[in-house]
Amino acid sequence: MDAFQLLFLVAVVTSISEWKSVSDSCNSQCKTMNEESFRVLEGESFFFVPYIIFKPNFNNKNFTWYKYVTQIQNISSDKKARVHYQGEALFLLNLSISDSAYYTAWEIKSSGRCVNHAVKIEVYNASYKGSKMLSYGEIKNSDQSKTVNCPDPVQRACSEFKGNITWYKDYTLIKDQHEVKVRVHHATKDHEGLYTCICTWAYNNKVYNTSGSRELVLQETAMHHLEILTPADESREQFADEGSEIKLNCSVLCGTNVKHDCNASWYINGIPFKNRDGYSQTTKIAIAEPSKNTIVTAILTIKKVSAKDFQQKFGCFGEGYYGKDNTTLTLKRKESIIPLAIGGVCVLFIGVFVAVLVKYFAIDLALFFRPYFPLSSSNKDTSLYDAYVVYQTPMDKITEDRLSQFIIQTLPSVLEDKCGYRLFIHGRDDIPGEDRLELVEECMNQSRRLMVILTPDLGSGSVTTERWPASPQTSVMGGFDWQVGLHHALVQRELSVILIQLGDTGPQQYTHLPPGLQHLIRKSAPLKWPEGSGGAAAWNSRFWKRVRYLMPATPVKKCAQSTIV
Repeated sequence: MDAFQLLFLVAVVTSISEWKSVSDSCNSQCKTMNEESFRVLEGESFFFVPYIIFKPNFNNKNFTWYKYVTQIQNISSDKKARVHYQGEALFLLNLSISDSAYYTAWEIKSSGRCVNHAVKIEVYNASYKGSKMLSYGEIKNSDQSKTVNCPDPVQRACSEFKGNITWYKDYTLIKDQHEVKVRVHHATKDHEGLYTCICTWAYNNKVYNTSGSRELVLQETAMHHLEILTPADESREQFADEGSEIKLNCSVLCGTNVKHDCNASWYINGIPFKNRDGYSQTTKIAIAEPSKNTIVTAILTIKKVSAKDFQQKFGCFGEGYYGKDNTTLTLKRKESIIPLAIGGVCVLFIGVFVAVLVKYFAIDLALFFRPYFPLSSSNKDTSLYDAYVVYQTPMDKITEDRLSQFIIQTLPSVLEDKCGYRLFIHGRDDIPGEDRLELVEECMNQSRRLMVILTPDLGSGSVTTERWPASPQTSVMGGFDWQVGLHHALVQRELSVILIQLGDTGPQQYTHLPPGLQHLIRKSAPLKWPEGSGGAAAWNSRFWKRVRYLMPATPVKKCAQSTIV
């Protein structure tokens, strides 16, 4: 019993005197039929007969109609009244908003039993014309040929009063359509819309209109296909952290244009899931565009993963129109990233440390492995000297002593005596009486390196000493031996150059040197002799290791011996 019936019965109880004649006629409690409900437009007319009555009898005196809004109102039986009844039929002509109400008919049968027929009528103003709210429902199926029937209240009015039917689609006239149904053959999307039939009927010499609408929806053909999308594999593991929350997705594809007969759910150890503490399951359905695929997803939420969950089997079950399928998922503990991070940091630290050591001790490593990996080209070299030593003519007593000490004592004692190299040094290896120009050219050709000793520039002018007699070739920087050496190094590219700096360069730096030598200095900075250092004279000091690194790998003496052998 709905609200209307309850209110109506309450009103009956409170209006005993009004209902006395009806109550006296009832031998027992009245039977209430199912309530009907209609939505109609203001200005139209409505003809209603209870659905159980096939053919209305306008002269049936056993029917009495009432209207209920806030109180029970009698309805006139006068045919001239706008709202009246005739036997079993209720007429609401030229509807107004005030006609919205509950209407009920009390039928007293010959046996004395009473029946209550109820109808709810809602009247909408003209602005709702064409609204789907007033539609009598959708016509939706996948058939290519569609049939749109005129709603029953409109059909009854036309049938009873011999009215004329006119059809409209989205309130555009459909020509030559006057039957109670419209047939649409080979329906396409263009045929979708709101179909309205309007019946024009005459009553008491007046013409009235009654309309009803149905919406035609073209439903595409359904294609059933069952597939579990996630978890994708037959047996799959998913990583999880103990004590954390995790969501497990069970997604099932049921086919195309399928809205029903599709289900996804979780099973735990083969038992259907039931809500329990710490677990919950939600299901959602989605239609993929533009494929129209129907996908149902069951989401199992574990609020706090426990040790027990790593031992359980979680089953994803999918059910479609034609069958079932399932897959299994297990949880696996995530490996901690901390050991991996520590290992990575250690490897990085070791790599950097090794790189620094290799860079710092690169020369030491190269010198250490030289004897074990001799160059094959060294055995074929027939040069007489490992290095041709050239230097500036000293210009003061202090520089002369420093240069003399380095050239005559330090350099030979390390490279020749301890390392086995053979040097050609001016003033020491010159042959008296031999042509100097020819000697320089020949010795330069027989040398494997050009060793240049740089001293500070003290200004222009030549200062000679007894130890270093001046000559046109050696008195100033740029003598013949310098020219030949630079030509071999820069033009012919036959000699590698070793630059050694004695003392400070001064504010002029190397601007007083020939352009070719300045070019060599820019390519490779000179090795500075650490005069005064305690271990500078030792053959394994840092300075001499760098010099030895730049010298040939195998001295000419050993090359000659290997050639003889």
